Amino acid sequence: MKITIETTVHAPIEQVWQAWTTPEDIKQWNTASDDWHTTSSTVDLRVGGMFSSRMGAKDGSFGFDFAGTYTKIITHKLIEYTFGDRTAQTEFDDTGKGVIVRTTFDAESENSVEQQKQGWQAILNNFAKHVEAK
Repeated sequence: MKITIETTVHAPIEQVWQAWTTPEDIKQWNTASDDWHTTSSTVDLRVGGMFSSRMGAKDGSFGFDFAGTYTKIITHKLIEYTFGDRTAQTEFDDTGKGVIVRTTFDAESENSVEQQKQGWQAILNNFAKHVEAK
């Protein structure tokens, strides 16, 4: 099953793209709640390149690496990647009044579809807030 989330970011496409693909920016926005954080991030933005973000509870009780491999990149338009046996794609649609950022990903079986959608949407909302505050 595929899940799709989206938000509109009121910033130039170049700024949106940079914040999505720069490790220092990713560490600032890549969290679903205030009690979590991303402590490290790497990006090798090319087809076949890998990415990784270490996400964890601020109290140290739990953490995990979100990592994968880029499979298709169209600058300022699309990033597709695999992570484990799942796939995802993020589209960037510059409307002239903002950039619609839309991510579609394969659901996993551990958590409910609604939990997954809420978690990924919270991260995307934090992304928009981060970019718009720059």
